[in-house]
Amino acid sequence: WFIASASMFILLVGSNLELPTKDGPRPEGAPSVVFLSLTIIFFGIGFWFADVMGDSIVAEKAKLEKEKGQLQSMCYACRFFGLMISAPLSTYLYSTLGPGSIVQLMFILPLAILPPLWYLSEVNNVTIKSTREQCNDIWKTVCSRAVWQPMSFVYIYGVLQFSNGAWKNYQREILGLTPTQLNILLNVAYVLLYLGVMAYKYYFMHWSWRTIYILTTLLGGVFSILQVLLIFGITFGLSNFWFSLGDDAMAEFIQGIQFLPTTIMMVHLCPDGSEGASYAMFTTVNNSAMHLSSAISIKLLGIWDVTIGALRKGDSTGILNLTLLTTALQVSGLFFIGMLPRTKDDLVKLNSDKSKSSIGGGVFLFVIFASIIYSIAISVISILKTEE
Repeated sequence: WFIASASMFILLVGSNLELPTKDGPRPEGAPSVVFLSLTIIFFGIGFWFADVMGDSIVAEKAKLEKEKGQLQSMCYACRFFGLMISAPLSTYLYSTLGPGSIVQLMFILPLAILPPLWYLSEVNNVTIKSTREQCNDIWKTVCSRAVWQPMSFVYIYGVLQFSNGAWKNYQREILGLTPTQLNILLNVAYVLLYLGVMAYKYYFMHWSWRTIYILTTLLGGVFSILQVLLIFGITFGLSNFWFSLGDDAMAEFIQGIQFLPTTIMMVHLCPDGSEGASYAMFTTVNNSAMHLSSAISIKLLGIWDVTIGALRKGDSTGILNLTLLTTALQVSGLFFIGMLPRTKDDLVKLNSDKSKSSIGGGVFLFVIFASIIYSIAISVISILKTEE
């Protein structure tokens, strides 16, 4: 948390965070793209180090539960509740006090977390496995079919969730949504994300994982198709804003329902003594798939003309084709549903299969690290191009 706080302090004292006036020049001392990116990167490094520590504690405690998933669902519900509260708060602060107020909070809040850490109960004088031993445990784990098979589904499904990168431009330029309305869409989406997590906790905890993925994916496809109706102006008497609100918000609600089954499955796969490292690796699978999907989504923009110029001319062919393509790819993840165990009991049965595959584990790790390197490379290139 100190690293996260220090990075925001450097941003505060090292740059001018005032917003430019409308159509005015860039304020003197405004942060460059590279400087801003570096401070955010170090903030993320500190934040994710702390996140891994928190996940380690949750993963270790969750394995002791009689009814698996209750602790994780409570922790993630708290996390998304905080996200739901912070989104409208940051929107208000940004619009009234400017971005400097947000950065000040990002500097102060991590420091406020440090004092309670001294009271965190910790068992001392415990033999900790060496890094080599933990890596060995992780290698043996990923070579197990019970790991690489379901985690391969998580990765493939995540990569196929391509987004329509031109949709925000379409909402702003053609549908006429204002920045305030776009912020409202984001805030409502976070509320629905929280409600999706709570819905799983109280209503879908004992459902088959396959059933949840099938139903939510098909429902997501339906709401994606609603974008097509919006392109053709078919809104059933609703304004563009209210029609978009249902589409964007429900997508987050669905994501909230899908989120917990994956994390519960990950805890079951963690070897004893290496919970933190293994759980961090498993969550990296999901995160790397998400970032690779975003990187590829950017490349998809070049297939058809979805530029602002084309949209302003009334040419909606490109945005229509891109919407249909991304929707079809998102739903295609269901073709791999057979790789996912139906329930926690099925995962246990799969784990009882002691067969190991060095090829399966090696391919799995290669794809994950290659995805991370590709995503980092694309991000760095984008930052440098923007600076030019």
